Amino acid sequence: MNRDRVKGIFDELVGSAKRMVGKFAGNRPLEARGIAQQGKGRFRNALGSAKKFLHGTKEKAVPNRSAPDSL
Repeated sequence: MNRDRVKGIFDELVGSAKRMVGKFAGNRPLEARGIAQQGKGRFRNALGSAKKFLHGTKEKAVPNRSAPDSL
C-alpha cells in the first residue's frame, strides 16, 4: 500500500466522522467540511491505486534483459 492510498483512507475516515458529527449536531459547515474531506480522500485513494497499477504495468512491459535472444 503506497502513501497516497494510506492518506486517502485516513481522509475518508476523518471526513466521514466529521460529516456524521456535523449532521447529528446540526452543524452544516462541519458536515460540509466532512463531505469535502471524504471526497478528497476518495480521490487520493483512487490516485494511489492508479499509481500502483501503472507501476505494475511498467514493470511487466520492460523486457527481461538477462534472457538470451531466441534464434
